[in-house]
Amino acid sequence: MADWFETWFDEDYALLYAHRDAEEAHRAVALALGAAPGLAAGPVLDLGCGAGRHLEVLRRTNPQAFGMDLSPSLLRLAPEDLRPWLLRGDMRALPVKDGRLSGVCLWFTPFGYFSDDQNRALMLALGRILRPGGALVMDYLNAGLVARAMVPEDTLERAGVRVLSRRAIEGGRIVKRMTLTHVDTGETREAMESVRLYAPADLEAMASSAGLRLRTVRGTYAGGAFTEDSPRWIGIFEKAAPSTR
Repeated sequence: MADWFETWFDEDYALLYAHRDAEEAHRAVALALGAAPGLAAGPVLDLGCGAGRHLEVLRRTNPQAFGMDLSPSLLRLAPEDLRPWLLRGDMRALPVKDGRLSGVCLWFTPFGYFSDDQNRALMLALGRILRPGGALVMDYLNAGLVARAMVPEDTLERAGVRVLSRRAIEGGRIVKRMTLTHVDTGETREAMESVRLYAPADLEAMASSAGLRLRTVRGTYAGGAFTEDSPRWIGIFEKAAPSTR
């Protein structure tokens, strides 16, 4: 049986999240470049890049930036001039040698999809592929706010698709089960999302184990301070230099 992330990220996903647009991507990339100027040069990986809305912005500053995503559907939606810089692959098997990257960016919560062991292994791999001084941008949800403000059920319609969403916290994960109905045809499908809810301290501990030290945290793409009510937890980490002892 396929995992949820192997089947969900397609044209319906792109329609449902179309409000996550280029303007938001501009703010997110500007925030990252301001906090980690090293992202402006050298090879930088946009991991879980989807159709490349962040990567397109980043490449205007850094032409060595490239992206990787598992979804062929989203990669096909990328602008044609961006496609030579896109790879299809599973982030649990990164095709990058150790110490080669100036930065890795994970925008809009592409972390936490897997088991705890696999998530920790991914963090270790991210630490390995960064060169000393390289930056990791982790744009993650605010787990505390998600738990407090979760709406158990709602319905919305966007671009001709009606979506009934049911949410629950199960085993430390936020799980959203969706029934999508295409209004014009009546065609329906089931989909889901499931992301592990890590508290900031848990993310920092995992990153530290991977040789990454936290430089700064923001709670919004506009650069607002992180608080318990912030919509995002955006951590900017730096790969520590090897010890000389």
